[in-house]
Amino acid sequence: MDYSFLPDLDYINNNTFMDRDEVFLPVKMDAFSITIAVLYLVICVLGLAGNSLVVVAILKLDKMASATTVYIFNLALADGLFMVGLPFVAIQNFKNHWDFGDVACKLVMVLDGINQFTSVFCLTVMSVDRYMALVNPLRFARWRTPACAKMVSAGLWLFSLVPVLPMALHFSAQDGLCTLDPDMLSESRWLGFLTYTFVLGFALPFTVMTASYAALLLTLRSQRIRAPRSTPAAPHEGQRLERQVTKMVVAVVVVFGVCWLPFYAFNFCSLYRSERLLSFARGFEFVVVLSYSWSCANPILYACLSEAFRRHFAKLLCPNKQSPSMHCNTDTEWYDLNVASGRDSVGMQA
Repeated sequence: MDYSFLPDLDYINNNTFMDRDEVFLPVKMDAFSITIAVLYLVICVLGLAGNSLVVVAILKLDKMASATTVYIFNLALADGLFMVGLPFVAIQNFKNHWDFGDVACKLVMVLDGINQFTSVFCLTVMSVDRYMALVNPLRFARWRTPACAKMVSAGLWLFSLVPVLPMALHFSAQDGLCTLDPDMLSESRWLGFLTYTFVLGFALPFTVMTASYAALLLTLRSQRIRAPRSTPAAPHEGQRLERQVTKMVVAVVVVFGVCWLPFYAFNFCSLYRSERLLSFARGFEFVVVLSYSWSCANPILYACLSEAFRRHFAKLLCPNKQSPSMHCNTDTEWYDLNVASGRDSVGMQA
């Protein structure tokens, strides 16, 4: 959700302010405004293209055959839909005017918030799912069926309404902008809104992800150390898996923190700023763009860190190219890659 407004200072765009006494309007469009508009466009195109590719890959090639791909499908769907509202926000910030009416204002804000929180919740559930899949897949098998994952995903979409609806429905097109109703801009209400969205949208998910992945890495290391030495390849395979999971863990947690922590930090800082600084407003606009960029980062993480998805993407983009076929073992969620010249089983976590 684009919370680019303050309780005692309505932030209109990157170089426009409005308070009770005076209005400062931009004289002309500057380089910063154009740069932000271009970044919005790039993020929107990359986000829609990348997440659409993930959705098509799962529907066409994987058929949502495992719990993991069900969660990834919902994550990509939420990220892609999150991008749909971005052009409306970008156009308002670029033109300093909302051209789409009151109904569109409420709809864009509601959908923007729902997809934002669903995306965060899906990533959080995936961290727990990864722990269950790699630590003890047989023990947690009944909780990791595609049917169970679909029910959990549906619950996440519904639960995302909780932090969104109380504020999103109070958006309206007034004074030429899509912004909060004036009676919702009191400092106490704004602080309460920021606090519970920060807890549900960042603090709690970040804590769950960090705890799940830390437990996962510790367990994998412990299992590798205790593994019998009868098979020479066992220690090497354990180290390879541990390195792969570590890269994935660090990438997911760092990207999530870098993209969202500045966004919430600027919002909380806005409560305690009495001076009207253009630099602060421009920094605020940048962290809003940064928060949107998170939704186009996830497909890049899949492509860089998962050989399974790289093969899926290659098959979609180059359908005539010979490539191994992929079958998913839904009990362990490792992939068997079958080469035409013979059957080679290679464990690769999706």
